[in-house]
Amino acid sequence: QVQLVESGGGLVQAGGSLRLSCVASGTIFSIDYMAWYRQAPGNQRELVAIITSGGSTNYADSVKDRFTISRTSAKNTVYLQMNNLKPEDTAVYYCHASLYGLGRKYSEYWGQGTQVTVSS
Repeated sequence: QVQLVESGGGLVQAGGSLRLSCVASGTIFSIDYMAWYRQAPGNQRELVAIITSGGSTNYADSVKDRFTISRTSAKNTVYLQMNNLKPEDTAVYYCHASLYGLGRKYSEYWGQGTQVTVSS
């Protein structure tokens, strides 16, 4: 099976920075794309940023020019560099991956989530 493990969340003041990491492990043939989602209390889970196997990226309008998603293919790792954080960025951040695993079966996986809290 495949596991996604996130790290790097925490408490930061507004204007500060955090870097989230997510490592995919297990039987992985290839990763199609990886993404970061977030969910604030009372809100639906929303897409923050996505990166394809070819390196194309896309961002939610609310984080453009502040967040950067990157990926290390060799280590099946995705990062989210978050700069100029705002209180409205407070949420649980989830890593997501779509990949070909055991038997080259295409599946989607979620991490357990990491809390990001931005104080004003």
